[in-house]
Amino acid sequence: MATIYDVAALAGVSPATVSRVLNGRAVSPDKERSVTEAARTLNYTPNRVARTLRRQLSEVVALVIPDIENPFFTSLARGVADTAQEAGYSVVLCNTDGDVDKEQHFLDIALSENMAGVVLAPAASTSVAQPLLDRGRAVVAVDRPVPGANVDSVVIDNVGAGRLATRALWDAGFRKIACITGPSEIVTAVDRGRGWAQVLDEISAAPPGMHFLAHADFRVGGGRARMAELLELASPPDAVVAGNNLVGVGALQILNERGISPAEFGIAVIGDLPFSAHSEDAVPVVHLPTRTMGTTAGALLLERIDGHQGPGRRVVIPGELRTPVPDPAAAR
Repeated sequence: MATIYDVAALAGVSPATVSRVLNGRAVSPDKERSVTEAARTLNYTPNRVARTLRRQLSEVVALVIPDIENPFFTSLARGVADTAQEAGYSVVLCNTDGDVDKEQHFLDIALSENMAGVVLAPAASTSVAQPLLDRGRAVVAVDRPVPGANVDSVVIDNVGAGRLATRALWDAGFRKIACITGPSEIVTAVDRGRGWAQVLDEISAAPPGMHFLAHADFRVGGGRARMAELLELASPPDAVVAGNNLVGVGALQILNERGISPAEFGIAVIGDLPFSAHSEDAVPVVHLPTRTMGTTAGALLLERIDGHQGPGRRVVIPGELRTPVPDPAAAR
């Protein structure tokens, strides 16, 4: 059976534009004609039950995230908002601070205010989305899966990101590579640590399991605290993988304060460093396409709102290693 994605591909427009046409919202005459012809060609018929429910709901969706101060989630939010707004939906941004109770409060509001759907970055492994699904609301998980819920999810290849960052340090000549990742109850943090461990278990002379892994919160303070602890060890590592951008900022701050350059103590960061940290020109970064995650999650949500049925789909987006460009002056 044809989906809204099939119609969009044939018409040469975005799924959001197809949604606008099907719901009688204004688009250019050319786009409306293309969508109508594509839908007719594919015999596409929106789910009638979903359309009836949609008429009872507001044209509002919620984006529920754990940390709006983290540029990772700011960029993700932009992607969700752009996609939703193109289809005529407004986006309400809800910041949970990683607190499950706050998260549940926002999900309850989404129900009581008859919002059409929710894009959710779960606060913890105990997050619950089933009440929304039971009431026919669309839910898409982003960055982290929703435990036990059969919903679409858009995630980073976190194991792969951990592997890329670790290999970059190994290839640069570092051999005692530690890892500072996020809380042990967050699957994103666990998977990035798992990628780090895989590489070292494969190529390091140290016995498997003997490498140094530290858990922290995914914030600057967590990176600072764990980096300071690493440097105080009797046998400290010579490099570290930072499990996210803010952990990386905190680790770099401690190195700077102690007069240690990334050439002396290697550091690779998973996630783009904020602009203020870019002065460190020897830091490999695993770029995470967060805006693409947001637009993808937004498109999946629109398709569910428009009546797409079937089991939850999982979209995994790879990171991209970006190594520093050598300074020619430093080589002279």
